[in-house]
Amino acid sequence: MNILEIIAKKRDKKSLTKEEIEYFIEGYTNGSITDYQASALVMAIYINGMNDEEITNLTLAMAHSGEMLDLSVFGKNVVDKHSTGGVGDKVTLILMPIIASFGIPVAKMSGRGLGFTGGTIDKLESIPGYNTSVNIEDFINNVKEKGISLIGQTMNLAPADKKIYALRDTIACTDSIPLIASSIMSKKIAAGANKIVLDVTCGFGAFMQNKEDAIKLSETMNRIGKLADKETICIITNMDEPLGSAVGNNLEVIEAINALNGKMADDLKEVILELGAYMIKLAGINEDIDKNKEMILENIQNKKAYNKFVELVENQGGDISYIEDTTKFAKAKYIVPVVCKKDGYVEELNARKVGEISGALGAGRVRKEDDIDETVGVMLCKKVSDEVRTGDILAYVHANNEELSAKAVKDLEEVYKIGDIKPKRLEVILGIVK
Repeated sequence: MNILEIIAKKRDKKSLTKEEIEYFIEGYTNGSITDYQASALVMAIYINGMNDEEITNLTLAMAHSGEMLDLSVFGKNVVDKHSTGGVGDKVTLILMPIIASFGIPVAKMSGRGLGFTGGTIDKLESIPGYNTSVNIEDFINNVKEKGISLIGQTMNLAPADKKIYALRDTIACTDSIPLIASSIMSKKIAAGANKIVLDVTCGFGAFMQNKEDAIKLSETMNRIGKLADKETICIITNMDEPLGSAVGNNLEVIEAINALNGKMADDLKEVILELGAYMIKLAGINEDIDKNKEMILENIQNKKAYNKFVELVENQGGDISYIEDTTKFAKAKYIVPVVCKKDGYVEELNARKVGEISGALGAGRVRKEDDIDETVGVMLCKKVSDEVRTGDILAYVHANNEELSAKAVKDLEEVYKIGDIKPKRLEVILGIVK
């Protein structure tokens, strides 16, 4: 067996065996297969696709290319959640304490952001003192003792995926459903869960631009889950406009704290309730989705979810006085309003463009080694379908550079599309694949 034969086979639209896929993944991970050889095979996969068995074998090979986290100590129903990414996505910060408040163990590794805003770990690190670099033994003990731990990826999970992911970006092979699905699922499988709820975002600010592609991706990941004996549910959510109000790091943490105190934007609430209800179901607590949503709202109202977040932060070295009083968080030097210049209704608020504006202020990173400014970003005051009048504040720009602030204000004025006819509010939950 050699890589040239494997490349030629996929080039000629033939299916690869489990052994051939494992040979490629092992060789590319250890360096015996070169980048240019891997590029040829990835391009052949991009052009000719893969069947379900191939995608599953690729997923499992990538999952087993590094360390595997064993969460079986927490029982047979270990549930994880993953989002395919978006703008203003602070769901993990809100949802995981909610799930833990039901006694469901939450052992979650998250990543740093690369793009518009920081990832979950960047956001958590904007809480003074919060330690995301926890070793695996302490991570497991934290979950045993507190029921929840959110940390960075300290283990070498799915290293083959990291290499292929970076390669795809350099050879224009990012938008391939077999490659996207195997990338996502390999990380989830390596992270130890046997039940997975996936938030598949769709729209301007998401990787999947339309519902049809989001459904295809969801169906593929669902089939991988079944073949890999991991019960998987995909919930397709709208990312045409940013989720909630905050786009930025400590701005999103503050919004998450407010949400756990019962002050939650309607679109954010819908996503939290839908994902959470299915996580509770997969954990074996209760089958009734509507009842699960009621239970979530009850645990927000009675402060069990908020208290679990406080417990999480305190246990991992964070200063809980910031959670108890969010005005303590560091603020940007310039907080500038974006003022509406005509009467009408918000017709469009392109999530990707809002994310790019926030990223340009310093809320995201272009390279992994870039520093993130935790204080900058955008706070949205008006969303699609809202009525606006001349002089109303559409949003606030949070910036530490006056020139960047002025540009962000100008750019946001253009991103807000104001029309004369009131559009319908955007549908939030676009579909469920299970």
